[in-house]
Amino acid sequence: MIVELNISNFAIIDNLKINFTKGFNVLTGETGAGKSIIVEGIGMILGQRANRDLVRTGKERSILEGIFYLDNPKKVNKILESYGIDIDPSNYLLISREIHTNGRNVSRVNGRTVTLTMLNNITSNLVDIHGQHEHQSLLNVENHMKLIDTFGGTELKSLLDNVRKKYEGLLREKKRLKELSVDTIERDREIDLLKYQIDEIHSADLLKYDEDEITKEYNKISNIKEIGYSLGEIVNIIGNEGYNNISLINNINKCISNMNDIKIYDNTLEEYNNVLEYISFELQDLYRNIMDYIESLDIDEERLKLLEDRIDTINRLKRKYGNTIEDILKYRDTIENRYDILMNNEEEIKKAKIRIRSMENDLTDYCTKLTRLRKKLSKKVETLITKELKDLNMDNVVFKVYFSKTEYFTERGWDRIEFLISTNKGEDLKPLSKIISGGEMSRIMLAFKRILADYDNIPCLIFDEIDTGISGRTAQIVGEKIKMISDNHQVICISHLPQIAALADTHFVIDKHTVKDKTSTIVRKLEDNERIDELSRLLGGVDLTDTTKLHAKEMLEMSKKLNSNK
Repeated sequence: MIVELNISNFAIIDNLKINFTKGFNVLTGETGAGKSIIVEGIGMILGQRANRDLVRTGKERSILEGIFYLDNPKKVNKILESYGIDIDPSNYLLISREIHTNGRNVSRVNGRTVTLTMLNNITSNLVDIHGQHEHQSLLNVENHMKLIDTFGGTELKSLLDNVRKKYEGLLREKKRLKELSVDTIERDREIDLLKYQIDEIHSADLLKYDEDEITKEYNKISNIKEIGYSLGEIVNIIGNEGYNNISLINNINKCISNMNDIKIYDNTLEEYNNVLEYISFELQDLYRNIMDYIESLDIDEERLKLLEDRIDTINRLKRKYGNTIEDILKYRDTIENRYDILMNNEEEIKKAKIRIRSMENDLTDYCTKLTRLRKKLSKKVETLITKELKDLNMDNVVFKVYFSKTEYFTERGWDRIEFLISTNKGEDLKPLSKIISGGEMSRIMLAFKRILADYDNIPCLIFDEIDTGISGRTAQIVGEKIKMISDNHQVICISHLPQIAALADTHFVIDKHTVKDKTSTIVRKLEDNERIDELSRLLGGVDLTDTTKLHAKEMLEMSKKLNSNK
């Protein structure tokens, strides 16, 4: 349930705090005072798309915050754990939204930043908002099957999962069959192209890791002259004597000779001498190795041409089939598989058709079971809805769930479901969309909400002006029905009707005040004597006469008796 609501800088709200209670909470107030804005604020907290135009004029951001208490936290806590969100040991949940004028908005749950998808997954288990737009959702036939499915349990869910998986597999197989069922000319063209590409790649005799070795060898052979020239200079420096030039080896040997003359005077010099002798030996080995390398250098023009052609082939294949040799080989494997399929086209088509028939047979079985289960649920829904509507002063109502069949399978089966209703004796059953009366539609929606409340286990229900188009005795009955829902759920109701407001456990009034050309919405929790004044206003308008006050007082006392008798 919603324990506390805090809203700041939102539409015409400066700062607002509401502490809701268990049971039946009602909000009343003049038209335009901001009742629906509060519901919209709750919707934002629950994960509706943020509208930056609702940030209060002159402010940079709106802050909306809701504190929830989880009576049965197991399901929500499981979702919180999956998102790595801290769980409050006292079973409270804090949700906040920041909406900025620059379009940025931030959502947090227990202090952890979350995405809207994450937020909606959490809040879908907390609150169900019934706004006036939901009348339209009930008129949409596409939603009727979803409503029936809501009453199904694990058996229906399992059937739906099987239908969806099998249907998705069927679509994939049909797509594959379509790809196979190309005309002969197009098939022959594709076979020729694939064969050419396969042969081209095969003839290159590519190895996965030979490209670096080829490149290195090519770089060596193509730069042999430069290599030979540089190595020639090096051997001259190391070992060749010349005019006015002493080689590196002879210079070091001279150092060794000098060291031999003096090492008898100090043991440390013996160590230096050893190092010099080591360097001399290493240089002589290096000199001989380089000379051998120079003698082995040979410009093999034929090999160079072969390497150039190899590199050109690899680069050409890369441009056509992939950025690396590995990519080219993967592409070859793919087109070889496609080539085999096309070469065995008729056999593959036959196999695909067999698989499709098998999937369609499986889907037929699943859909038949699904229809049977839905019809069983529909009979139950018909009985429950009819009873609820009769309780709501629609004595002659007949409500039916009509089934028809789609032309082909869908991911939800093959059922097409539509709600039909007759509200008066002698009238034929008609689609809900043919109902003109707003009062009838409000009661039908309330009937669904009433029975769904026992199935979906949502702890809090919000009704935004569900009393549209009703009055008198019907309004009293609607109020009593909402009161019944509040026995097991928290209910927050926006209403204009005194019959409904009088039944509330907690009554808030919403006022709009203007100070220095600035309009703000404020909310107050009413005491009993204040409730009498507010009920009088709902009954008689601005002028509060003794008669309307007496009537309001009687309504309040009758409501208290009704509550105490439960």
